[in-house]
Amino acid sequence: MSAGRLYGVGVGPGDPELMTLKAARLLRSAPVVAYFCKLGNRGHSRTIIEGFLADDVIEEQLAYPMTTEVAASDPAYRTALTSFYDASTARLSAHLDAGRDVVVVSEGDPFFYGSFMPIFHRLSSSYETEVVAGVSGMAGCWTRAGTPITYGDDILTVLPATLGREALKRHLELADAAVIMKLGRHFAKVREVLEELGLAARTVYVERGTMAGEKILPLPPADFTGAPYFAMLLVPGQGRLL
Repeated sequence: MSAGRLYGVGVGPGDPELMTLKAARLLRSAPVVAYFCKLGNRGHSRTIIEGFLADDVIEEQLAYPMTTEVAASDPAYRTALTSFYDASTARLSAHLDAGRDVVVVSEGDPFFYGSFMPIFHRLSSSYETEVVAGVSGMAGCWTRAGTPITYGDDILTVLPATLGREALKRHLELADAAVIMKLGRHFAKVREVLEELGLAARTVYVERGTMAGEKILPLPPADFTGAPYFAMLLVPGQGRLL
């Protein structure tokens, strides 16, 4: 029996209508669909693909042992996540070895901060693998916000809010336009840096872009609290507009 084929499939930023035709086709025909989620939650990616799965599909829920409870710099975080991906790989390999194709769902694009990447690095050398691009979360956010992000020769800088204050400041000082992702509890730090650099006035806050509960507003004031992980800040460029 030949081994199954592994697919890493981007399903877009949240709105199911932003999924590609190829992603929808693969989901409808897949014998096994795997998706990531926070322990105890269904997960955003599973919500996006509702209605696209075959009646007899085998679902593999890959629940993270932790997300933001422990800092990523903590050795315990790396140990837990490495074990999680090793165990997830073993589960998916069992299906592939049995000849079943496996679609691993990734919010946004699989190769852009995607949860699929550790699976790809573990399995792509052993199984035939195909990656299907998806609309990124930041593209979904800037279109929903009506915020053109780059003009002319503008250079776009994408930053995780988890960076230290000085690193954020250094990169933003050089940026024509910027997207700052993974806000969560780092929101206040990022806002302070943007204010110091004089960028706050043109910054747009987008929460759960293209999803239910979407929120779009100018950079919130100092008393704003509760930015979720699925929130980002957009700093549009000001380059050549024809």
